[in-house]
Amino acid sequence: MPESYGKRQRQDVKARKAAAREERRLARAQRDADRAAGLVEAGTPIEATDPADLGLDDEVPAGEPQPGPSA
Repeated sequence: MPESYGKRQRQDVKARKAAAREERRLARAQRDADRAAGLVEAGTPIEATDPADLGLDDEVPAGEPQPGPSA
């Protein structure tokens, strides 16, 4: 934190950061409890990306054979 901040500003920043930490801690504890109860699957809460949603269904990754008529 810059030295130019006043004492009151530093205290406010510390209080906001402490409140944010506590909020994250409570959310993490709730997720852990939900996982233990079987309400949430273990692992990251990020959903897998569907290539069709991104408009990538027409593209073929490099190194793979191009789809086409087999003769």
